[in-house]
Amino acid sequence: MSFTLAQLKTAIQDYTDNAETSFVTHLPDFIKAAEERIFKSVDLEIFRKNVTTAFTTSDKFLSLPTDYLASFSLQITASGSEAFLLQKDVNFLQEAYDASSSTATPRFYAQFDANNFIVAPTPNSNYAVELHYYYRPASLTAGADSGTTWLSTNAPFALLFGSLVDAYLFMKGEPDLIQQYEKRFMDQLTRLKDYGEARENTDAYSEGLPRAQRT
Repeated sequence: MSFTLAQLKTAIQDYTDNAETSFVTHLPDFIKAAEERIFKSVDLEIFRKNVTTAFTTSDKFLSLPTDYLASFSLQITASGSEAFLLQKDVNFLQEAYDASSSTATPRFYAQFDANNFIVAPTPNSNYAVELHYYYRPASLTAGADSGTTWLSTNAPFALLFGSLVDAYLFMKGEPDLIQQYEKRFMDQLTRLKDYGEARENTDAYSEGLPRAQRT
């Protein structure tokens, strides 16, 4: 089974028995909220890609791709050798390397804000960088009513039940019903995690790629 955008909208209305104009107007919001919860909860290899960029001398910040969701690895090339940076908490970097004048080959990185990484030590030279990351794909709601996405085709019930949770919250529905759909959503999320992550439940350095932790 899979959903087109139109079919998912219809399913949400059928489950909630609600066709009020204000409710229908918010259907895309319910769907996008479900997508966001899924993408922030599950690492799916299909939504992983690489970009190349560079560190600049004395600049401890690195811009994030516009579709960035979470890191898989960050690698630099220094003196002809490749090395992976370790992801840490921002506070660790700022406490351990509080002076930008202290420069060297970067060893650590953290997400500083919505648009930037911060690295430490501050780069003492220009370094080639390769970021391997999970990206946020286009929403089902961005396309035509007849359109589909990977999620609507491969995880339709996760998308449906996640949407229903937000739909019933919008309607100020019965708490028991909201909990019921939340449980169904979490069950589907667990299945999706098993599909997407079971093969990666090994040492963090398997295949030489240090896995980043979600924040």
